[in-house]
Amino acid sequence: MSEAFEKAAALGVVPVIAIERAADAVALADALLEGGLPVAEITFRTEAAAEVIATLADKRPELLVGAGTVLTPEALDAAISAGARFGLAPGFDAEIVEAAQGKAFAFAPGVMTPSDLSAAARRNVKLAKFFPATAAGGPAMLEAISAPFAHLGMRFIPTGGIGEDSMGEWLKLKSVAAIGGTWIARKDDISGGRWKDIADKARRSVACAREIREGGR
Repeated sequence: MSEAFEKAAALGVVPVIAIERAADAVALADALLEGGLPVAEITFRTEAAAEVIATLADKRPELLVGAGTVLTPEALDAAISAGARFGLAPGFDAEIVEAAQGKAFAFAPGVMTPSDLSAAARRNVKLAKFFPATAAGGPAMLEAISAPFAHLGMRFIPTGGIGEDSMGEWLKLKSVAAIGGTWIARKDDISGGRWKDIADKARRSVACAREIREGGR
């Protein structure tokens, strides 16, 4: 995996964030940093995404900021130009994967089936996003479809329907590098300025991930 994804994997959890206003970016970053979670996936589901990424890259470089929902080559270019250090997508698009590789940009395409995994393996993808993780069958499904590819060293960031109460069942899988989720910094938390709540949830999630990986849960 890339250095950026190695850092995310060391934390075990990546907050998936849809933020509507760039004006909230620094306060959001400070809440995550206060909670000991120096990583954020800013999704391209809002018009503010690129500006938010650029603001964070400039004002809070200690935060590992990435771009999510990268669905087009244009979005990929926008993410890189804004200063994103990694990117993810919900599905597999060979054009985007190859463009990211050509730019030496850390990118995790989405997979859900063995066919997706075959396509990823052909392009030497080492980290993929398993999405939608819960709806697609949960940890048992990921374990089943990834087993034939285990010798290739591919790892995953399951995202979609995961919460603090289900972290353990995912992080216990050796193939899971980290989990992604929206519960840490939801849209309404951000728009409502509930920075302490976000910091508290970040802190609990980091502690929970550490405890799970150390065998305590």
